[in-house]
Amino acid sequence: MKVVFLEDVKGRGKKGEIKEVPDGYANNFLIKNKKAEPATGKNLGAVKGRQKAEEKAAAEALAEAEQLKAKMADEKFVVEVKGKSGADGRLFGAISTKQIVAALAAQKQIKLDKRKLLLNQPIHALGYTNVPVKLHRDVVANLRVHVSEG
Repeated sequence: MKVVFLEDVKGRGKKGEIKEVPDGYANNFLIKNKKAEPATGKNLGAVKGRQKAEEKAAAEALAEAEQLKAKMADEKFVVEVKGKSGADGRLFGAISTKQIVAALAAQKQIKLDKRKLLLNQPIHALGYTNVPVKLHRDVVANLRVHVSEG
């Protein structure tokens, strides 16, 4: 029996795939648990429509990420973060991704998840630092962060 998978089923198929599976397995497990539906003309049309919508949404997300990357590439795009430091320019404590994201939201009205910042270690010194930001799985931008005495 041909079925259209509505979600990933380990060892059988991924969401949106159309596969031939045994009749009993399809009726007693896949269709009963709403993991798949029979591959009829109506269902196939719905799957194609969903795939087109997903592709369009993915293209829009990529374009939005590229636009934000271009905005961040501008030399004047700098996020200011204040921290207390000693005489040698070393900070008491560190600037974390959470503080950078909060400053970015406050200063530039751009909301990002702190996990998108690819900062290996917190910032411990005053001055400018380039922080890689993963905006999309294909788009990585550099965010300039200026840590100053505050």
